[in-house]
Amino acid sequence: MNSKRKIPLARPFFDSREVKELINVLKSGYVSKGPKVEEFEKMISKFLGVRYAIAVTNCTSALHLALLSLGIKKDDEVLVADYTFPATGHAVLYCGAKPVFVDVDIKTYNLDPNLIEEKITEKTKVIIPVHTFGQPCKMNEIMKIARKHGIKVVEDAACALGAKYKGRFAGTIGDLGCISFHARKNITTGEGGMVVTNNKDLAEKVRMLSNYGMIKNRNKIPKFVSLGYNYKMSDINAVVGIAQFKKLKTFIRRRRYLAKYWNDALEGIDFINPPYVDKDVYHVYQSYVCIVDKKIKRDKLIAFLMKKNIETQIGTYASHIQPVYKSNDKCPNSLELFKRAIALPIFHSLKESEIERIVKHLKELKRRVK
Repeated sequence: MNSKRKIPLARPFFDSREVKELINVLKSGYVSKGPKVEEFEKMISKFLGVRYAIAVTNCTSALHLALLSLGIKKDDEVLVADYTFPATGHAVLYCGAKPVFVDVDIKTYNLDPNLIEEKITEKTKVIIPVHTFGQPCKMNEIMKIARKHGIKVVEDAACALGAKYKGRFAGTIGDLGCISFHARKNITTGEGGMVVTNNKDLAEKVRMLSNYGMIKNRNKIPKFVSLGYNYKMSDINAVVGIAQFKKLKTFIRRRRYLAKYWNDALEGIDFINPPYVDKDVYHVYQSYVCIVDKKIKRDKLIAFLMKKNIETQIGTYASHIQPVYKSNDKCPNSLELFKRAIALPIFHSLKESEIERIVKHLKELKRRVK
């Protein structure tokens, strides 16, 4: 057994600020949805420059609510970037609609705008571009196609809080954007998500549907006007998010620094290609995902590093091959990434010496395969 301390794939960073916020909220008695949720929503909306932000239980529920607010229903089709965690496609199924998977650019891992129009039919109602691992999609091209065909756009910005495309924040360019605060994201609430939009009507629908379909009127008994859900965020989660958000810029700077350190450290290791970054984006590196050369079996590399007490993981999934979707779509680039991409450790407290330790083992493997 390797005696060296395990290097995890990811680790959230907490300090006394989260502890203080949690103690205060427990003392307040507001442990379900309360004033701290509203405070967190205002922080995010101000940061992104959007009019409305609705905090929810996770990004999957955010995507579900975003689609429902647009009226997505049975027999509708939603174009989904194929290379994504299945939460994206699941949200479409929750609405009774059909996810139609579109292949990605092999370099950026993002939805390829050149492949969108061939998938559009009279049933297509929404496009969901995914800002994969914190790198925004080519949103100008996607929005141009969407407007041409009268299709709405829901940005899956789960990994991309703080990322920018041509100076605009990811999640703020389409009709709605969805953000994740899962433990592996740049800031976390443990579990949590948010829907952001500049459209008042859509924001009201999302908020109503996130709270059982309830409409509250001042001094009157609430009415339940739609079949809604219990997707509300609690104040306990929100105060963790408030403390985390105050460190967001620091977290992003650190991740961008570590990504550059990784890029430099991997030079000379010819069987791992670092992530490509488009010139028009500000990447926030929720994950640091590389491509493994075909001469190395990616899964064997993951197992090799695990024996060295180093946790790595696949990048994410080729959705079209997942049995749940019963899809006939062909997405060869996504499938190739599913087979060859590897996520290397990146998190706020990762040390340069730990990167060097990982690289040492990669060089050891390089010598073996010569």
